[in-house]
Formats: sequence, structure tokens, C-alpha cells
Amino acid sequence: MQIKPATVVHRSTGPHTVKMREWIAFAPFEQLLNMEIVASKDGSATLRMPFYQDFAQGMGYMHGGVLASLADTAVMIAIKTLLGPGTRFATVSMQMDFLRPVKQGMVTAKSEVVERDGRQLRGRAVVYNDDHEPVLEFSSLFKIARRQPAEENGGEQ
Repeated sequence: MQIKPATVVHRSTGPHTVKMREWIAFAPFEQLLNMEIVASKDGSATLRMPFYQDFAQGMGYMHGGVLASLADTAVMIAIKTLLGPGTRFATVSMQMDFLRPVKQGMVTAKSEVVERDGRQLRGRAVVYNDDHEPVLEFSSLFKIARRQPAEENGGEQ
């Protein structure tokens, strides 16, 4: 069976610069997934998103990568509540356990920062389905960059 290629949309492949409206806000990827911040404060965050057909895998369930993206972003938002605006940091590792499939509705991620050791922050999140059942348990390690924007621009931001 021959698979036809998807329609090609001519887009730039980078490098890209993203300017965020606010410190606690979404980048284009999170906007593409229709994520919403429900709450964010003091090292915790709650995010939710819909399960659109675009997010389905071959069996019709929500794709695991979409669930992982929601959980990772929820931890990232929780971390942002503890760091100064513009601080550069990134996910360096993640672990997850898928508990049950998502078949429909909204999914909600509740996250918290559980440890900070120097430049490293550990977070965890649980993603729930519409019935408030856990569907994903997630933990991750983030690292704050050694060099921050103010240092790179001679102290100017």
C-alpha cells in the first residue's frame, strides 16, 4: 500500500524566535494543542485541554505524546511561578506511566514542583480524564541554564 504524502505547507524550519506576551503564558506549540491554564501559584499549576480528533492515535484514543506534552507543560508552568521572568530552563528528563486510555472529553493536569537543588528542579504531574480518574503519572527534571539573557546581553534584558 502506498501512502500519499500530506499536503506540503511551506513554512520556515527555523531557527525561530518566540516572544511571549507574559511570563506565564503559552508558546505556539501549547496554543496548537489548545491548552488552558486553570491555575498557577506557588510551585503548582493546573492545566487542561480538549481531546480533539486531531490528537487521536490509530485506535482512537488520545495520543500518549499529547498527554506527555500536557503534563510536561503543567510542570513547566509550576516552575515558572517560582522563577523570575525570562529565566531560561528546560526539561532534561521525564518519566511517565500511562494508567488508562483517554477516549473523549477534556483532560486536566495537576502539577507541582517537588524539589529544588541548585539549578535543578523536579516536578510531578497527574493527568485526569473527565471522570476524575488518573490517566497518566508523570515526573520530570528541569535544569536552569547557566547563562541567562541578562548575562548574554551585558546585563541588559
